Formats: sequence, structure tokens, C-alpha cells
Amino acid sequence: MSTSSTLSEWLATSQGNYLLTREQAFFDQSVADIFGYNALQMGLPQHGFLHASRMPLRILASHEPALPLSEQGVEQAVEPRQCARVSLDLDALPFECDSLDLVLLPHTLEFSPHPHQILREVERVLRPEGSLIISAFNPRSLWGVRRALGPRTGAPWNGTFITLPRLKDWLALLGFEVVAGRFSCYVPPLTNPKWLQHMHFMEAAGDRWWAVCGGVYFLQAIKRVSGMTLIKPAWNEGLMGKLLPSVPKLNREVSQRSDNKTECP
Repeated sequence: MSTSSTLSEWLATSQGNYLLTREQAFFDQSVADIFGYNALQMGLPQHGFLHASRMPLRILASHEPALPLSEQGVEQAVEPRQCARVSLDLDALPFECDSLDLVLLPHTLEFSPHPHQILREVERVLRPEGSLIISAFNPRSLWGVRRALGPRTGAPWNGTFITLPRLKDWLALLGFEVVAGRFSCYVPPLTNPKWLQHMHFMEAAGDRWWAVCGGVYFLQAIKRVSGMTLIKPAWNEGLMGKLLPSVPKLNREVSQRSDNKTECP
């Protein structure tokens, strides 16, 4: 069996197509209800995961040289008048701060040497309350066992699988709040398409009995920006009493007589 050198090539195999079908369905459902103006997909530009988005500007970005849309196989997934294909460094985005409403990371972090920097850049360019959707391979699954015990030549096994708790910690440190997520691809990573079809019953059983053992997981997070709160200084009354001159206390009896306009004897 020949191994695919890139993730995009692997997605064209029967094994990869099994995963791609489920990821496309998840992204279509997720992005349809997110409103805004500018959306960015970082990685896998050959696949239009922003197809169901209603945002007027959708950008497909990768570090590969940009090609005309007609040569990418995405002309049916994304309308050319609404789609921009750009080539850039994923860990140094050429966008202004707080300028994007939605960012997709389809298996971008596992195959990047600087996943933390990519997340920092995403946090910078997202608007407050902007959405981030991530898909990643789950190392605590049958797919993770295949990577741990089998050869790591070719995609996707040459990637760095990130555990779900670790990714949540990274997002929390950057101020993201995870609002949704799910697992998918419970069938073992078989290469025979007939066996993949026969084991399809494991999808429904996996969601019910071993939900955290799916081959991939999805996370949807929102960039939260806390409001500014004025904090008053906690003055030390004892110290202030020594620094400021003492104020004489008011004699209550004299004050009462003054209020009643009584004359002093």
C-alpha cells in the first residue's frame, strides 16, 4: 500500500474519504448559524468547509502557492465571487486585529511546527465574540493506537496528535470559551472500503457507548473579552491617619444647640 505524503492526498483515499464525509457534514452544520462578514479557513484549501457559511467574504488560506479556483476542485463548493484563495504563513497572518468573525482550523494544528503561535494569531485576528472551529485527530482512540503502534510514514500518521484536555487548556489560556464539541469516526482506520462499510454500525454505537473514543474530535470556541472594571485603591486608614493632620471631632451637644439657635450662657 502506498502512503500519501500530504493530508490532502490521504483524504482522497477510501480511508480519508470516510473521515472527510463526516467532517464536511459537521462544518456545514456548524458554520451555517454563525453570522458575520469575514470567514477564514486555514489549511486544506482543496475542500470547501465554508461552503454552508453565509458570510460575504470567505478566505481559503494555506502556505502553498495559490492556484486559480478552477484548478483546485472547489468551484462547486464555494462560489468564486465570494471566495478568495491566498497563500500565507499560517503563524503570521496578514490581517488586522479584530477583523475576522470566523476561523476554521481543519487539522491545521497537528501538522504545524508552531501550533501555539497559530492559536495566538487566531486570537489576535478574531473579533470579540468571534468563533473558532477546530477538527483534530484524537490520540485516545483506535486511530491514536494505530499511530502509536504502526509506522508513522505518510499522512495522517506523521502528524502530532493533540489530546482534547491539552487543546482546551491552550484555548482557555488565550481567553477562548469552548461552547460546543463532539466526537466522530468510531470505525477502526481500515483501508478496505468494504470493511469500512460493514463497520458503519459503530458510528451510532460509538456516540452512545464510547463517545470520547472517536477518531477525530471537533471543538467550537468563542473569543471572550472581559470588560474593564475600575478597581479602587484599598487605603490603609491607620497609615493615612499618621500622614494627614487629625480632624477635630464635632461636639454633638454644641451642634444641636447651634441648630436650635440657642445662646450660649
